[in-house]
Amino acid sequence: MHTYSGKSAAGLTCVFVLVLTGCSTGSESTAKSTSYAPYVSATEASAHDSAGSPVTYNLAFVISDGSDCTPKWNGTTALSDSAVKSRVSGLTQDGGTVRVSFGGASGKELAASCDSASELARAYGKALDAAGSSQADFDIEGDELTDSDSVDLRSEAIALLQKERGDVEVSFTLPVMPSGLDDGSVALLQSANEHDVQVSTVNIMTMNYGESYDGDMGGYAITSAKAAHSQLTDIFGTSDAATWKAMALTSMLGTNDVDNETFTLDDATQVRKFADEKGIGWVSMWATFRDQQCGEGSEDDALTTCSGVDQEDGAFAEAFSG
Repeated sequence: MHTYSGKSAAGLTCVFVLVLTGCSTGSESTAKSTSYAPYVSATEASAHDSAGSPVTYNLAFVISDGSDCTPKWNGTTALSDSAVKSRVSGLTQDGGTVRVSFGGASGKELAASCDSASELARAYGKALDAAGSSQADFDIEGDELTDSDSVDLRSEAIALLQKERGDVEVSFTLPVMPSGLDDGSVALLQSANEHDVQVSTVNIMTMNYGESYDGDMGGYAITSAKAAHSQLTDIFGTSDAATWKAMALTSMLGTNDVDNETFTLDDATQVRKFADEKGIGWVSMWATFRDQQCGEGSEDDALTTCSGVDQEDGAFAEAFSG
């Protein structure tokens, strides 16, 4: 993040779609309202973290330290860092939870650094323990999506982790276009299924479409969600409602590193309304520390420290939280 050859339903194992459909009992999941779960820095607090009263915070990101299978926050900060522990405590003091996000657009992803599935599973477990979390998000994008070896190693490791820890909930965060998920993302989900990974959510990154997409960003997000929903329904063999519930939408607020792509507050309101109508599991944004207007004449960077659009502090959080 900042930045279809389908498989027949008959070929899917129940364990992969269990979280989506309750297939062990043949029952549908009970619909719940869409929650708000923004991405936050794991190491630096923002005054806007709690805006919109998030249900869950996605802690970004755990990656390799660059040399081996040692997991660190942003590849530099030790998992046991006292400041991070204090930060997690502060985020959860009002009843919210934290989800550890592995990967992202920068640095070296753990599955490309670890030598075995067991070693990789231990690395994932250490990060979850450090955050006191049983929720794991895997943000896979760029070259990692086309590296079939690391894709399969990751799937095997997650399956091991879930076998050892029955309460681990897994989400995959994947890039999307208005035409839907690309072949790499579909292959990743198929690999997860083949390794009996139980996936609770597929979170699509409704952003970074390319310079030719210079129109309604809220509309593009909705078109992308509909296209991905159709694909996921075919892949998982689930009902429309169950698939929507097992989806999440993450937008990059304000300006983007793609020319002509600006996601406005009106776009956020549009996406939230759509999510509520469809019963989507959760909506998110990148990121809380950007949810503020850039200071005039300051050294603020619209891609890292502010939104680049006119807004009140925390306004995107309020729009996404509904």
